[in-house]
Amino acid sequence: MKTILQIVFGAVAVALAYLFIDSMLEPIRFRDAVEYRRNLVIQRLKDIRDLEIAYKDRYGRFSGSFDTLISFYKLDSLKIIKQVGSWDDSAAVAKKLVFTDTIKIAVKDTLFKRREKFSIDSVRRVPLVNSDFDIAAVMYPSISGVEIPLFEAKTDNRIYLGGLDIQAIVNLTDEQQNMNKYPGLKVGSITQPNNNTGNWE
Repeated sequence: MKTILQIVFGAVAVALAYLFIDSMLEPIRFRDAVEYRRNLVIQRLKDIRDLEIAYKDRYGRFSGSFDTLISFYKLDSLKIIKQVGSWDDSAAVAKKLVFTDTIKIAVKDTLFKRREKFSIDSVRRVPLVNSDFDIAAVMYPSISGVEIPLFEAKTDNRIYLGGLDIQAIVNLTDEQQNMNKYPGLKVGSITQPNNNTGNWE
């Protein structure tokens, strides 16, 4: 009987030690998981920003639709002004050998061309979770009366950290809100011009 009790107590002690160590490691695991997901989401938001800027260069406004942006990438082109000769060369200018020419290049042949494994169809998706980014675009009225095109793309903590410890996500969200920060990751803004900055920058 004594041996059985010793075995039981030993097993209980081992289990308690494991639970204690596991509880100590949980915040570290959460922090590492947040950092990993955060980096993936930031890269995706940078891709969205690059796509939006290219779209604005072409059309003078941003788009609030991923379908439009994806179609733009697959089917549209960018106008590029190419200069032949130098305007500083007076002899060449006199002979009319200096001029500019506008050429069109497919968006997909320029944007993200050097990125390995880039998939335009995934640009709308928050990495590792079954959800899309929120995206919006507006024409913002300035004091001078000229409208400024703005966009934003974002995902909050509950979405991009989905599946991780719920209480830890709540704590992180409360901490960010107490500092008047958006509780998640976001690029651009539709409420005020911010030069298309991400809230991680």
